[in-house]
Amino acid sequence: MPTSTRRKRSTDRTEMPRTIRASEPKAQRTWQKTHDSAVETYGEGERAHRVAYAALKHSFKKERGIWVRKARKGPSDPQAAQRYGARPKLTAGGKVAKTESEAQRKAQEARREYRAFRKRRG
Repeated sequence: MPTSTRRKRSTDRTEMPRTIRASEPKAQRTWQKTHDSAVETYGEGERAHRVAYAALKHSFKKERGIWVRKARKGPSDPQAAQRYGARPKLTAGGKVAKTESEAQRKAQEARREYRAFRKRRG
């Protein structure tokens, strides 16, 4: 029995985030199927959306407001590439970094920016 007749889909195209609706059909299907599965597992809510975006980020990247295919599949940064339960690597403080040394440099830069921001606000 096909999946679509066995259970009602939890989301339809209108409930999909706008950036995904504007993207290619493969990105929409990836997000849709993952989201539906996550809703069954975790229930409707933030966790289901995070799981769907994580699956989407494995094969797609966001450019100019839409999701486009990456040159090759896989994690987008060193933090995401490590195995579950491993000691967390230093992050880039919300900035994109491709190597650990770049992440360290950008993390220092982010800390300096944050301290300067806090100092200005008093």
